[in-house]
Amino acid sequence: MIKNYFKIAWRNLKKNRLYAFINIIGLTAGIVSCLLIGVYIKHELSYDRFNQNADKIVRVTMDYNFGGESQKVAMTGTKVGPQFKREFPQVVDFVRIFKRTRIIGYKNQLFEEKNFLYAEPSLFKLFSFKLLNGDPVTALNTNEKIIITQTAAQKYFGPENPIGKILKVGDKNYVVSALAADSPSNSQIRFDFVVPFSVLDAAKTEAYDSANYLTYLLLKSKDDIAPLQKQITAYMQKVDRDELKVTGSQHLTFSIEPLTSVHLHSNIPDGLEPGGSMMYIYILVVVAVLILVIAGVNYVNLSIAQSAGRGAEIGIRKVLGAAKQQLFKQFIGESMLVTAIALLFAIGVSFLLLPFFNQISGKQFNFTALLDPAILVCLAILGIVIGFLAGAYPALLLSNIKLAKILKSGFSFTSGQGVRRSLIIFQFVISIFLVITTVVILQQLSYIRTKDLGYNKSNVIVLPVDYKTVPQVDAIKKVIGNIPGVESVAAANNEPVDVQWGDAIHTKDGKNLTVNALPMDEDFIKTMQLKIVAGTDFNRTDLLQMDTANKYKNYRYSFMLNESAARALGWTPEQAIGKEISKNFPGRIKAVVKDFNFKSFHDAIGPLLIFLDHEQTQAMFVRVAGNNTPSALQAIQKIWKDRVPYRPFEYKFLDEDYDALYRSEQRTARVFTTFSIIAILLACLGLFAVTAYAVLQRTKEIGIRKVLGANVSTIIMLLSKDFLWMVMLAAVISSPIAWYMSYKWLQDFAYRISIHWWVFIAAGAASLIVAWITVGIQALKAALMNPVKSLRSE
Repeated sequence: MIKNYFKIAWRNLKKNRLYAFINIIGLTAGIVSCLLIGVYIKHELSYDRFNQNADKIVRVTMDYNFGGESQKVAMTGTKVGPQFKREFPQVVDFVRIFKRTRIIGYKNQLFEEKNFLYAEPSLFKLFSFKLLNGDPVTALNTNEKIIITQTAAQKYFGPENPIGKILKVGDKNYVVSALAADSPSNSQIRFDFVVPFSVLDAAKTEAYDSANYLTYLLLKSKDDIAPLQKQITAYMQKVDRDELKVTGSQHLTFSIEPLTSVHLHSNIPDGLEPGGSMMYIYILVVVAVLILVIAGVNYVNLSIAQSAGRGAEIGIRKVLGAAKQQLFKQFIGESMLVTAIALLFAIGVSFLLLPFFNQISGKQFNFTALLDPAILVCLAILGIVIGFLAGAYPALLLSNIKLAKILKSGFSFTSGQGVRRSLIIFQFVISIFLVITTVVILQQLSYIRTKDLGYNKSNVIVLPVDYKTVPQVDAIKKVIGNIPGVESVAAANNEPVDVQWGDAIHTKDGKNLTVNALPMDEDFIKTMQLKIVAGTDFNRTDLLQMDTANKYKNYRYSFMLNESAARALGWTPEQAIGKEISKNFPGRIKAVVKDFNFKSFHDAIGPLLIFLDHEQTQAMFVRVAGNNTPSALQAIQKIWKDRVPYRPFEYKFLDEDYDALYRSEQRTARVFTTFSIIAILLACLGLFAVTAYAVLQRTKEIGIRKVLGANVSTIIMLLSKDFLWMVMLAAVISSPIAWYMSYKWLQDFAYRISIHWWVFIAAGAASLIVAWITVGIQALKAALMNPVKSLRSE
């Protein structure tokens, strides 16, 4: 019996090739979307769960306020880990981590390595990183040892055994003591090299407020997290009062976050890896489901549309004694067959599209991710569910036909017409919703790219600088400044696109203010083209007052504030000039700069302190004329090799780092754009097939109308209007939903676009035009048909 069901189903597919093709293509697209998005979501939800102690590890974050608004960072001071272990019995162990870029040399080769960690040996106790060779207890027990990963070993030593080999980091030699497996891709802690934390000078003292280090705690139980947080809050209130001497609303305290929630649920800056977002996970789930729903709706629509042609088949079966249950099984079997074919196609297509999906998702999945047992089981279940749900309504509709009705008048196409129209409307509601939200996302990204930031990020080359190069910066700047096409050169501690340095300033009248801070040289304002609204720029004479003699007794800063900082202190830009403030050392405000976006658009512009300081330099900035960039880079590279032979020539562009702040938004835009196109195409594909079937059913009517004098435009309008009003209704329904979801998404930005009314009109009009073309092709074909042939075919 089952064999007979599938034989009939196969014959029916061959008989109706167009509709079978559309169904299979639609379901394939839906399943591919679910499969690829499922791989992505599984990876995101699995972050850090490979660690055996994952549910007992917490990350410590710092919350501080020394005036103004509170700031939260993922960094802590060196004292947090050891002190919390001494103070709280729930803390079993801790690890402090400091990540930085280092220059590593082997033989005559130099490489700039970005995944370089300083960490305690407890790193391998808290986390389940595998050592392939070496003892985790002794691998970092002296300051001359270094652990490297497989990838690093292959890069430096090839097939040779790396254990015992010497690597030069800066001016110091390290012995490779252990070989580690590469960090899992779903780990927020990734490294290629690890050296002892005790190597750092900061490790020799303990301080709460030198926030440059990540601290993780291993607890006795996951149930200790909430009680420990309460104890930490109470303990730090005592520390603030007795040790740090802060008063009023000022405070320095710490919070703990479960390790497994950091990646998707924490938006605190300064983490080791850029975090994800649970909101984007929900968005992807919704998008995948909507695409699948559209494909399922296509199947239901076409099954209903074809029902008129199966009246005779059903009647004969009923006359021969077929029960309602048998007919239901047959039609469900047809649905399962179509779904099974689509499922096989989907797996093959997913393999082909995986590289493209990696591009739009920002991940590096390999083909084994698609063969994950959990993914395959979910895929099988999904296929069964789709097959049953997509076929259930047509199967019920067809199996419930009354034999007397079939024998009397046949099973007309009008059966299920209301459901069919509702499903077409639903398809276009989804499609237009995706189009509108995609346009809003693209508009916001365009706004981010084109908004005046308060500085000019274009044509600026960024050259990383280390402590060894700092004494040469002035000389290197002068030589680079003489290159044709170079407009100016500056140095600073950080890039203006994402200033994370947190600090506090104090006025003579007792005001305190928490600020972000940016140390720079006297050419930075000019090079970045920042706008001074009051006062004058830094100059070389300002350096003379930075007297380091007599233990900094006469050391004085030159300061600038942004408008927000001046306003927070109660001054106009003009009033701020000449005022004395202090940041460890005193100094006078020389200028106030116009507010500029020194963080992402997610954050409002806050108070910023700018001060002259050559010793804190970590990057040089070279502004070049746009058409001179290639030649300028060649000249800079030659100077770099001559002046800085101890580090490779590495550079980047400032606007690239700015764009990197919005990678998750760019990824969302790519995903929405891709799936919006898929949704519209699937909706139109289904509309094309339903229209084709409707035209077929009205062949005789069209022939009669043409004989009676109807022209081509009249026939096209007759066949189009029944479908186009559905698209217009879909636009009306989807617009408020799309507006609300777009509005909620935009609230995550401090600076955002307004949602314009014309977006909804344009999306509706675009969908209407695409639908009209889809329907019009079939309508035109019917209108041009010879009426004699139409009537004869009847």
